[in-house]
Amino acid sequence: MKIVAIETGRLAAPLKRPFKTALRTVNAIDDVIVRIVTDTGQVGLGEAAPTAVITGDTIGSIVWAIEEVIAPQLKGMAIENIEAIFEKLDHCLVKNSSAKAAVDIALYDLYGQLYRAPLYQLLGGYRRQLSTDITISVNDPEQMARDSVAAVQLGYDTLKIKVGKDPALDIERMSLIRQAVGNDIKLRLDANQGWQPKEAVRILQRLEDRGLEIELVEQPVPAHDLEGLKFVTDHVTIPVLADESAYSPLDAVKIMQLRAADLINIKLMKTGGIRHALQICAMAEVYGVECMMGCMLEAKISVTAAAHLAAAKPVITRLDLDGPSLCATDPLPGGARFDEHRITLTDEPGLGFDAALCPGFTERPAPGKM
Repeated sequence: MKIVAIETGRLAAPLKRPFKTALRTVNAIDDVIVRIVTDTGQVGLGEAAPTAVITGDTIGSIVWAIEEVIAPQLKGMAIENIEAIFEKLDHCLVKNSSAKAAVDIALYDLYGQLYRAPLYQLLGGYRRQLSTDITISVNDPEQMARDSVAAVQLGYDTLKIKVGKDPALDIERMSLIRQAVGNDIKLRLDANQGWQPKEAVRILQRLEDRGLEIELVEQPVPAHDLEGLKFVTDHVTIPVLADESAYSPLDAVKIMQLRAADLINIKLMKTGGIRHALQICAMAEVYGVECMMGCMLEAKISVTAAAHLAAAKPVITRLDLDGPSLCATDPLPGGARFDEHRITLTDEPGLGFDAALCPGFTERPAPGKM
């Protein structure tokens, strides 16, 4: 099974409501999708989310990296030799993690098709069903409380609350949400780098003093500030989850060695795909650190890939894979089944999509040299 073409297209989906964080506001998903065509007629699908404020990747940079750099390097290689392909993918250009992730996902899709097995079984096969949290966008406290109640009514028992814009208001937000949903619902905080270390400790200690029972806090300080991250971890009892601070396996192992955070958030757009995410899982098992499987604001292809990885590895104990549930429409049939908080993987080979039904390629950007 040899690669004969790598094509890019676009996958768009409106959101049910605006997605608001301390870093950005988004009204619709507009992702780059990848189709790797083989000489046997089988096709692998991948997806990249352009998240300039986090990864630095834009639609233009992703398309250019795939069509002008990655595709010429990988054309003609055999899926049977997947490690050789990944080695070339790693070294053909630096950074560009979202572009690499899209290609990596499509390669793993083909790898599953090659061996006629769903990907999660090839990666470990730990479980088939998963449960995700859902994100509550940052708004005024009353609106966030209403949104939280609505999510609980849909069956979610874990909410990820976006904070980080106004410390005093963040405390009010959490108090109102806890009052609205009761004590049986797990609440996770995501500050998206919005606080400084001492400020984060002060806020989190006040939340602890109020008995709000916060399950974890995600990336309370700027990504580069590992000393600050460790300061927060050392001074609060709420578990700290490293997100933007942990891109690569090297980042993750440094955090583990420093004990700068209690947990690691793995996202395929940060790691450059499943291969490096697996390396983080292996190191987390050695260090005894649990992981969350997260996503950017992504659609169904890449989140299905993340779900397969999460289903394969017991070290991934928490999920934040709500991207498809935030979409107003399902842009692509197949893949994992997303029923609000419940995610179920199918027995279809690879990721389980029918590439012939994949939209976005009839008016795709003009391909570069292959």
